[in-house]
Amino acid sequence: MQTSTQTTHHMMKTYIVGFGLALVLTAIPFALTATKALGLTSTLAIIAVLAITQIVVHLRYFLHIDFKSSPRENILALAFVAILIVILAGGTLWIMFDLRYRMMK
Repeated sequence: MQTSTQTTHHMMKTYIVGFGLALVLTAIPFALTATKALGLTSTLAIIAVLAITQIVVHLRYFLHIDFKSSPRENILALAFVAILIVILAGGTLWIMFDLRYRMMK
């Protein structure tokens, strides 16, 4: 049986690994766009892949959702995250297209 100190150490280790991965997965697209090292299509494809990878990293290391099993709480958490993403992305696109429409008048 693990003691409280071992559990705390393990949790801190997962947070640090997750933070490091999130930092790297954020720095790569930033560097690609800042240096314009690749073409537009390649840069957008790499950013999309790294964004999906970062979602998986956040789910695994920060929300502690294990992908091996699927208890009810994990499914509810994933559904909630999916709804939030749809609302945020949809709202952002709505605002952007509305602003574009208003600027074109």
